[in-house]
Amino acid sequence: MKDILPIRDDAAYTAALAEVRRLWGTEPGTAAGDRLDVLMVLVDDYENKHHAIEPPDPIDAILLRMETMDLTRNDIARLLGISSGRLSEILNRRRRLTIEAIRTLAPALKLSERCLLQSYDLVPPGSASRARRPGLARTKARIAA
Repeated sequence: MKDILPIRDDAAYTAALAEVRRLWGTEPGTAAGDRLDVLMVLVDDYENKHHAIEPPDPIDAILLRMETMDLTRNDIARLLGISSGRLSEILNRRRRLTIEAIRTLAPALKLSERCLLQSYDLVPPGSASRARRPGLARTKARIAA
């Protein structure tokens, strides 16, 4: 059996992934199961350092989750206990999410609080245009990848 070494480059990463696939489904507590556990830690560490996926923009994440869960703006407003006008201000980036709203939305929409706590641009007061943001289509593509 080949020794387990740190993953320092893409070639070692590819080899480790192949070994993980080969060992997938092995019995925990066995030599093969222990090897799989160690490889998973190494692969996870390498991916976090070299292929990290940033969480999506908070507002785009909410809109995407609303779409996938077939929720309306009224559903979200009721969930938060706010008016539809106040929710529109939030979703149109004229008002920030409150901590209370984040705590309510995270479990209800199955989003991480880390995602919803990210900073995002607001539309400048008096401006008719939306703030620059990644865009829902790009967020969908990034999540699907």
